Order: sequence, then C-alpha cells, then structure tokens
Amino acid sequence: MPPDFVFYSLLFLVAFLYASVGHGGASGYLALMVFFSFSPETMKSTALILNIFVSLIAFVQYYRKGYFRWNIFWPFALASIPMAFVGGMITLDADIYKKILGVLLLFPVIRLVGMNFKTDQKQKDLNLSFALVIGAVIGLFSGMIGIGGGIILSPVILLLHWANMKQTAAVSALFIFVNSLSGLTGTFSGGFEFESETAWLIAVAFSGGLAGSYFGAKKFDTLVLRRILAFVLLIASVKLLTT
Repeated sequence: MPPDFVFYSLLFLVAFLYASVGHGGASGYLALMVFFSFSPETMKSTALILNIFVSLIAFVQYYRKGYFRWNIFWPFALASIPMAFVGGMITLDADIYKKILGVLLLFPVIRLVGMNFKTDQKQKDLNLSFALVIGAVIGLFSGMIGIGGGIILSPVILLLHWANMKQTAAVSALFIFVNSLSGLTGTFSGGFEFESETAWLIAVAFSGGLAGSYFGAKKFDTLVLRRILAFVLLIASVKLLTT
C-alpha cells in the first residue's frame, strides 16, 4: 500500500471516531501528522481546517437529536472566540509547540478510553465566572496549537456535572467549530497558503466525520476502536515529549 493510502485511511478513521463523541478530531490529525513528519507550520493550519468541517457535521447530528444546550455553550464560547483568534496569531518555536501538543494529547486519551464520569449523578448549575475563565484559557491554547478545545472542555463539563455525555458532545462540537474558525482567522492574519492536497484531506475527513457523527448520535458502541486510538495518541504524546 502506498503511504498516501495509509495516511488517508487513518485520517478517515480518526475523523469517524472523534465525530462519534462530538469532537472535530484536531488532536488526532495532529498525532497523525507527527507520525508522518509534517512540519509544525503545516500541522496547525491543516488541523484547524479539518476541525471546522468535522465538528460542524458532528454538531448538526447531535443538534437534530435534541442534545444541544445553549446555556452551557455560550459562556465558554464568549470567552474562547477572541482568545482563539489571539492564539492563532502566535507562532511558537517548534520545540515548544511539540511539548505543549504532547501534553494536550493526553486529554483525548482520557476522553476516548471511556473514563467513567458518573454522568448519572444529578446535574449541577453552571458556574458562569468559572466557565468564562475556562473558555478563555482553552481558546488561547486552541489557537496557538491548532485544536478546537473540545478535548479539554468535554472532561471539564463532565467532571463538574454540568451536562450528560450526549449534551456534552453537542456543546463541544459547536465550541470546536467556533474556536477553530476563530483560530484559523488569526492564523490567516499572519499569512497562509492553501495547498491543493488540503482539499483531499477535507474530503476524507468530512466523509469520516459524517459517518462517525451519524452513528455517535445514536447508540453505536465504538469503545474498542476508541481505546485503540487513545493508545496511538498516547504514543504520539510520549514521542513529542521525549524527542
């Protein structure tokens, strides 16, 4: 099999699995690009572009099922959008970029292995001030690294019992979309060249995201596959932090 076929197949699988839990997949795309030796400059903008398409698909599927909660979404988005734009304008040293990415890749590992957040417990009211601070911090890192921030936001919402699993997926999907769009706009402000290969990446990720979000919004169990992906992300994280 040619390397391109392997990469595109893995890209489809990553988009499928992330969309199944309401994520855009940027951390997975970045991990793939680490293994296939993409440059940090290319990784950031490419991951954000793919995130925009896949997260929007995921949001539509979960929204149609009635899982979206505006009162949970807006405080995070209000603080994160301008900070994601600022983060997108920041160009990090390649070594620093890899170390921060290595740490952030640990968050989807927690999310994908299906950690028990005891979502059957009674949901609590959202703390507005806390949510605004969380949104601002996530937004800044999202723009800097090229992720949508859902991998960080989802565990926070679940651990604080502000929403259940499906509601969290719906909120995270739209949060990722607006963050990625804002971060990409900030990246564009520093100059960006759209490559022809990016269109193929979008098509493959879009297809995977469409399938994943469709099954994810239903009762489709991808636990085994998600644990395999979590293991791959863990390896990528270790590689980034130790090399």
